[in-house]
Amino acid sequence: MTDDIASTLKAIARPLQLTLVGMWAERLVRCFWPLWSIVIATLSALAFGLQDALPIEVAWPALILSGLAALGFLWTGLRRFHRPTRTDALIRLDQRLPGRPLATLTDTQAIGSDDPASLAVWQAHRARMAARAARATAVEPDLRLASRDPFALRYVALTAFVMAMIFGSLWRVTSVEALAPGSGANIAAGPTWEGWAQPPAYTGKPTIYLNDVEQTSLDLPVGTRLQFRLYGEVGELTLSETVSQSTEVAPASEPVHDFVLRQSGKVSVDGTGGRAWEFTATPDTKPSVVADATLEREADGKLKQKFTATDDYGVTAGQVSIALDLPAVQRAYGLAADPEPREPAVLDLPMPVNGSRADFTETLVDDLSKHPFANLPVAMTFQVTDAANQQGTAAPLHVTLPGKRFFDPFAAALIEMRRDLLWNRTNAPQVAQILKAVTHRPEGFIRNQRAYLRLRAVMRDLDTQAASLTPEARDTMAEELWQIALLVDEGDLASALENLRRAQDRLDQAIKNGADKSEIDQLMKELRQAMNDYMRQLAQEAEKNPDQQQSQNLEGMQMSADQLQKMLDELQKLMEEGKTAEAQQLMELLRQMMENMQVVQGQGQGQGGPGQQAMRDLQDTLRGQQGLSDDAFRDLQDGQEGQQGEGEGQQGEDGKGLADRQRELRDKLGQLQGGQLPGDGSEQGEEGRRQLDRAGRAMDEAEDALRDGDLPKALDRQAEAMEAMRDGMQNFGDALAENQGQPGDAPQGEEFGQADPNGQRDPLGREPGNSARIGSDRNMLQGQDVYRRAQDLLDEIRRRSGEQIRPEGERDYLRRLLDMF
Repeated sequence: MTDDIASTLKAIARPLQLTLVGMWAERLVRCFWPLWSIVIATLSALAFGLQDALPIEVAWPALILSGLAALGFLWTGLRRFHRPTRTDALIRLDQRLPGRPLATLTDTQAIGSDDPASLAVWQAHRARMAARAARATAVEPDLRLASRDPFALRYVALTAFVMAMIFGSLWRVTSVEALAPGSGANIAAGPTWEGWAQPPAYTGKPTIYLNDVEQTSLDLPVGTRLQFRLYGEVGELTLSETVSQSTEVAPASEPVHDFVLRQSGKVSVDGTGGRAWEFTATPDTKPSVVADATLEREADGKLKQKFTATDDYGVTAGQVSIALDLPAVQRAYGLAADPEPREPAVLDLPMPVNGSRADFTETLVDDLSKHPFANLPVAMTFQVTDAANQQGTAAPLHVTLPGKRFFDPFAAALIEMRRDLLWNRTNAPQVAQILKAVTHRPEGFIRNQRAYLRLRAVMRDLDTQAASLTPEARDTMAEELWQIALLVDEGDLASALENLRRAQDRLDQAIKNGADKSEIDQLMKELRQAMNDYMRQLAQEAEKNPDQQQSQNLEGMQMSADQLQKMLDELQKLMEEGKTAEAQQLMELLRQMMENMQVVQGQGQGQGGPGQQAMRDLQDTLRGQQGLSDDAFRDLQDGQEGQQGEGEGQQGEDGKGLADRQRELRDKLGQLQGGQLPGDGSEQGEEGRRQLDRAGRAMDEAEDALRDGDLPKALDRQAEAMEAMRDGMQNFGDALAENQGQPGDAPQGEEFGQADPNGQRDPLGREPGNSARIGSDRNMLQGQDVYRRAQDLLDEIRRRSGEQIRPEGERDYLRRLLDMF
């Protein structure tokens, strides 16, 4: 061996040794993984005591098969195993190096050994290879066995062994000797015994190995499993017990005893080396549950009920049964008849997701506002269950089941009729009669025409089915009455404002009368709900009329929803502090502010030039065409329901009326076509006029179809007319955008949502670009002005994000902007 090879091997001695160790591990694992898998699987089964649970006729063959399998895998592994050598490690290490430098160092110069130049080159090459070899690092072994063990049986065995170490006992492995009674080893060692006490799993207590316990008095939960194994000659050791309450007692000399602790008593192993224990059985107490005496009601009708559940080991589940408290019902009007049988409503109680369930308090939140028991006396029975399937029941809680509050009197009447209909189907004729009386003169009383038409359909069904009303039909009508009531109560801005004023009146009267705190809190919730409904209606109106300015104005100043909420918070604080005089003053101020609040829709400002006015008129025409199409579709549905006789005559009259309305819309569109439409002379303007011509022709055809009674054709032509008007409005809007800088089409006054009153710059100080582009033709301000403008923009975003009248999508976007900046 040359000096350079020796020095190189010395330099890589440690990486070479580590590579050799890795190759040993790699080959041992590949050859013997089935052996150690079967060994640890067998040990896991023995540690869990499988040999004690199986009959001896099964346990012995299983052990023999495990041993034979281990021997077979050992023999196979020895055949496949080849001991790695230092040369094998050197070859693997060389394969990982670029250019195989170690193999190069063992080469000899074949030619030119006498040539000094050739010899110098060869020596330089060897020196370079030696330097490269000296940088070698250990090669890690490949211990992956996925290709050899595709079902991951080695991991299954390893997992079983870990579980056996945690929940089992290696001492149980020694009980294998008991499988051979009378064996020489057992006889030589003399009689002995083993015992285990395994509490129920839900208690969380560990298994006790009685041989290691010195105490003779133990407290154990009821249901603990006691196991004893007696070794030696039969009869040398016997067992007696008084804890299982078993009527079939195994012979005392049996080698295996397995029973459950049911009562306090004594267990003794009699004989040489025996012991005795006094076991005290700790009973598993039943769980208990207590509900709060008061049932909270959310503004939207949801119920909130707190409850507290306890158990010595933990509650697993719970339910509450809500049954009608019939003796507490005032049996008058629609409730005078006996109610139809109805099963109680059953709700699952919420359980803690984490933490202990031995003692916890949770709140049940659910919406039963549509249930037939809503707003009626009920008995709520809470029940919880523990792991031992024991149940604890609380005393019935007698309350009134919360329901949704309807501010509109007509909506409340509909809900009352719905309640009577669900109470008993025999109330159907009475419900129909009351609904007819309520709707006798709807003018000025029922403002929502859609709700009125839907109610007439329900009344018609009641008239025809009252004598033989099925439960399915009843439930369908009840659902329709609910939807109609929601439509009436939340249908328009006027209703929301009326509800708000009514809530203010009730709260004002309660303050003057010195009502208790609970009533004040409830009225405050109603006022907040009414305020939110009013703001929501304002937002919906803004979405319906995006071209019109809508803002809350009070004495020339804008008042946002968050300011109103702050006033309500201050009002509630004054009432909680008992300052009724100040509360009345603030209440009166709030009333005056709401009375003076107006919805300004482009009055005196934002009207724009003739082009913008024509666009608004076109939108009104489109809205009227949409309403006419809805009415025609409703008539088509009524005709498909098979109305005959008077219904057919009425349908003919309705067809004439619809045709007249279609003629009026056509005339209005013709007037607009002869007026000052935007984009005169431009490409967009001319295309918009062509679309209006197409809409006019479609309207004419729709009118002819309505007069002929051909509703399907009329609906098709109306749809074409609306599509053409929308396309035309789009073209006119593009024309307006191109001509926005011209004086004739410039808006007069400040538009809704404009940040800069002068209309000169955007909030970042940029002038608007041309051609209706979002952006600027100039750069942003520089210096201190940019920071001032940025702060102004941030303040504007904060202000707008608190305005409830804005659409929810816009407010979500503004809140995300605030989170970012």
